[in-house]
Amino acid sequence: MGLRPGLRLRSQVSYAEFVVIQAGEHDTELSSGGVETVELMALGPRAEPVGDLNGAVVVGKRYVDESGTFEVLCTKPGTGDLAIDGRPLHLKQAKPLPSSD
Repeated sequence: MGLRPGLRLRSQVSYAEFVVIQAGEHDTELSSGGVETVELMALGPRAEPVGDLNGAVVVGKRYVDESGTFEVLCTKPGTGDLAIDGRPLHLKQAKPLPSSD
């Protein structure tokens, strides 16, 4: 699936929903719980997470890949570890504020 900024996705293993913030230039696959995510409007049955990929995703948090070229925002919480093309996504850390000496 071609992911692009602004695309709304949902997990097939939980009620989690996401918005793509930043996407690379090539076709990629975002998975939640080891199962590919689908566009928000797509209907279908829920699936079970694959293996032990049933970690929680937190609403309002951003998840990024190691290189920083892909980023999604969680808009509805749920379960299922996030991965892009099989590479795990990590919770984005906040930038430290400058000190006010």
